[in-house]
Amino acid sequence: MKPIKISEAVVRRLPIYLRFLNELSLSNIQTVSSQDLGEKLDLNPAQIRKDLAYFGEFGRKGVGYNVDYLIEKIRQILKLDKMMNVALVGTGNLGRALCNYSMYIKDNMKIVAVFDADESKKGTLINHLTVQPMQELSRSVKQLDISVGIITVPAVEAQNVAEQFVDAGIRGILNFAPVVLKASPGVRIHNADFTAELLSLAYYMDTINGSKEGDGAL
Repeated sequence: MKPIKISEAVVRRLPIYLRFLNELSLSNIQTVSSQDLGEKLDLNPAQIRKDLAYFGEFGRKGVGYNVDYLIEKIRQILKLDKMMNVALVGTGNLGRALCNYSMYIKDNMKIVAVFDADESKKGTLINHLTVQPMQELSRSVKQLDISVGIITVPAVEAQNVAEQFVDAGIRGILNFAPVVLKASPGVRIHNADFTAELLSLAYYMDTINGSKEGDGAL
């Protein structure tokens, strides 16, 4: 029997469920239904049930899901039940902000090494991390058991950084540079392109503004 292929869309929704479930847990809410999840997350409850059913039976009909149990299971599915070390390359404004952002630590992902090609930044501190030169990337990846790399360099430098990550043994890359990177076999690249998102948002502005004007017409 072939294993079920899980779509990327399902995997991308799991962190959304996890984030909301964590909020419920902090509020001491013990159970939640797919209907409640759907209303709060603006998703179809049937889709939520289907997503979770790919990985097992976590809920009880008429009762819903135990919040803490479902958190534990989703964390296991996302491989967040153990610490995952992360390296970041590029210590400009965005890179520094990500280093100082600590919310993902509770999800067992931690930036443990920071690199920059600018020699003038070598040895400076960002949130207790010492900026290292790129020549130390490969050694640090192995020493610190780093499995994920974050790219926050200009577009023209991003492909080179990605290749250095791969050569060092990293197989998961989050790219913030506004460029499409070529992925090597066995390497997963996710893009977080703020510019593309902002430009695509502009497309909808006339429609939204037109709707507001229409709502105010007599």
